[in-house]
Amino acid sequence: METFTERAIQVILQIPPGYVMTYGQVAAEAGNPRGARQVTRVLHSMSAKYGLPWHRIINAKGGISTPENAESKGETQRQRLESEGVQFDTNGRISLEIYRWHPPLQT
Repeated sequence: METFTERAIQVILQIPPGYVMTYGQVAAEAGNPRGARQVTRVLHSMSAKYGLPWHRIINAKGGISTPENAESKGETQRQRLESEGVQFDTNGRISLEIYRWHPPLQT
């Protein structure tokens, strides 16, 4: 049986360039709708090992979430998303209606 971490990694790896998912959306797809903070942990500890496209995970408001004193990481995330064609509005947010990715239904 797969763990939440393994399922979250699989979901994150499927996000195509030019699309995003929210932390909560990844958690729900991985089987724990209340596991958004666990997704943060997975991204922090597993991104390098699994080559996760961490920059494609955003908050529920369509914004970039970075810890204080990590402005450069937020700028890197924005640059990576923009290089994939994702556009930000004047408030620094991404339209989830346009860019949110929905994984195919599992059968």
